[in-house]
Amino acid sequence: MNLSSYQRMTPWVGRIIAANAVVLLLLMTVLTSPELGAALAFSPGSALARPWTFVTYMFVHAGLLHLFFNSLMLYAFGPAVESRMGGRSFALYYLYCGVGAAVFALGLSSLMDVRPFIGASGAVLGVTLAFALFWPDAELFVFPIPVPVKARTLVMVLVALDVAGALLWPNSGTAHLAHVGGAAFGYVFFRLQSLGRRAPARPPRAVERVVMVQSGASEPEHRSTPVTPIRPRRQADTNPVAAEVDRVLDKISEKGIASLTAAERRFLDEVARQKKQDLH
Repeated sequence: MNLSSYQRMTPWVGRIIAANAVVLLLLMTVLTSPELGAALAFSPGSALARPWTFVTYMFVHAGLLHLFFNSLMLYAFGPAVESRMGGRSFALYYLYCGVGAAVFALGLSSLMDVRPFIGASGAVLGVTLAFALFWPDAELFVFPIPVPVKARTLVMVLVALDVAGALLWPNSGTAHLAHVGGAAFGYVFFRLQSLGRRAPARPPRAVERVVMVQSGASEPEHRSTPVTPIRPRRQADTNPVAAEVDRVLDKISEKGIASLTAAERRFLDEVARQKKQDLH
């Protein structure tokens, strides 16, 4: 898979990673009180009395290794998703998945023991799910697997491992339920979007231009020149950048360039700049 156009840090991915790093640094150096850490963590038993924990828990990490893995996952999948959704929508989606992970754990706490937890894993898995829904056939190399894995397969495996972990090792110290909740709420988000979206309009039929040709004293003759039909869509591309370019170009062909969103215009500008750099 080639994500060269997306490998630059996008604004909100960078801000989220920086915020997580700053919070960890403060909790390890200045704000070292255990009571403060407990007040920021999400605990189903006291969540309704401390509603801020639905948000704060996702910016707190147990250590450098915990922060590193969440930041690595967010950097791997976040820039592509942010470029596709737009910065503001991406930030709201990230928070939505994080809050959804906490709500999911709270709902299951009446059925099973759910210990207090911290970390951005639920929100990050929601972002990973979004990547897989946008580009399901993108091929990823995951260490130590020697063969590429499709994005949709990777997400299904990650969710299955978290479900198994929650059932088999509930006291392992890993917030498996939060991971599953982030992915579940992310799926609901895209499912509701697809249900609310109107049925796609039929592509416009090819029209003909009528050209009047005068030849001598004869009557005008009608000649028809067919307009070039809309560029056919290619089959699903395993390169998410190329697939997104195809989608945007198809939208321009069908509805005109004025129909592009600000995020889509920025995406085309970024691809054009990348192409110029590759040529030089």
